[in-house]
Amino acid sequence: MEGRHSRWNSQPRPRDLLRKIREFTRAMVEDLSNGRSPEIFIDRFRNYCTNPDSNCDCSFDSPKGQEILTLRRTSHVRRVDVFLRVLLIVQQLLQENKHGSKRDIYYMHPSIFSDQSVVDRAINDICILLHCSRHNLNVVSVGKGLVMGWLRFSEAGNVFDCINRPNTAFPVPIHVEEVKDIVSVARYILVVEKESVFQRLANDQFCNKNHCIVTTGRGYPDIPTRRFLGLLVDTLHLPIYCLVDCDPYGFDILSIYRFGSMVRLAN
Repeated sequence: MEGRHSRWNSQPRPRDLLRKIREFTRAMVEDLSNGRSPEIFIDRFRNYCTNPDSNCDCSFDSPKGQEILTLRRTSHVRRVDVFLRVLLIVQQLLQENKHGSKRDIYYMHPSIFSDQSVVDRAINDICILLHCSRHNLNVVSVGKGLVMGWLRFSEAGNVFDCINRPNTAFPVPIHVEEVKDIVSVARYILVVEKESVFQRLANDQFCNKNHCIVTTGRGYPDIPTRRFLGLLVDTLHLPIYCLVDCDPYGFDILSIYRFGSMVRLAN
């Protein structure tokens, strides 16, 4: 039951992921039926890419060894339990074509999971095992990004008409894959690091005067904000500018918008 590293050219479909989950579960049941302790092989990466436009395992990095989860080790029993519980929830989301946040998953078994980071780690392990990114699992972040300006779009049948109120903040959509009918007469896109700057621009009627789209991730941007921004750039083909602090944190945030985030995992 290995999560082998490979470079995929396309995003896996739900039915492919469900097939992998069934095969993984069948192998575990067979091991238990034959008196063997199941082993789960999780590839480990020095640099682990969470770019939403590619797979969770870095296309430019190779595994730096494997971590083997087994019921023979007492310290692994709880982690395997959490892994399987989260995998069951993911399977249900895929089967029912529904989405859930990491926080939603945590609150399904708070006494067992005990901490949000436990769920986050299990989701990362599942991504590596199935060679997919988190949004392929229908697991989404609770969005925190904001957008305003000369833009109109729809998400899951709901129309967001920023053009009629270009200096009013609208939440960035969480289900970016459901965003359609993007219309804009903006001249460019401005990304700002801080919510306070975003609000100052709104108060100054900046979008009215400059015919632009302004967005913020309120500091370090989450995945929905980055995916939505990427969708706007690909659809509208507008120049994009980023306003951040001239310090290491500002340059770090700028690099995340440009290249994606990278999380260092222990080998």
